[in-house]
Amino acid sequence: MMASLQDRPYFFDSGLRFGCMGCGRCCSGEPGTVYVAAMEVGPIAAYLGLPAADLIADSLYPFRDSYSIREKASGDCLFFHGGCRIYPVRPRQCRTYPFWFSNLRSRYNWKQAAAECPGIGQGPLYTREEILAIARETF
Repeated sequence: MMASLQDRPYFFDSGLRFGCMGCGRCCSGEPGTVYVAAMEVGPIAAYLGLPAADLIADSLYPFRDSYSIREKASGDCLFFHGGCRIYPVRPRQCRTYPFWFSNLRSRYNWKQAAAECPGIGQGPLYTREEILAIARETF
């Protein structure tokens, strides 16, 4: 399947620009699920200086085969306080945004994401190959 994805043309064949502005729009507002893979728990806990068991008890809840980050009553991510408190070790779901397949399916979907994210269209130019490699990480 990946070979067929690699070989077809995309609207982003000339690349796309993205640079996180730290605005938190993707971290706040409507409730959502931020998947944290089991292998990501340890690095997040270490970064926060917590035992993994404390991180799990205080900040995560069981989801699928691992966890998701709890949210504040407002829907904001528990780790968003004027910026991401775990940015260097944020979960893969966060690291790969906005290069999710749902956003890359069409130019229209990309423009919809750009309407929510001021970092889309800013920052470094990601090549088609880089975009596909990041998108593959979302599997």
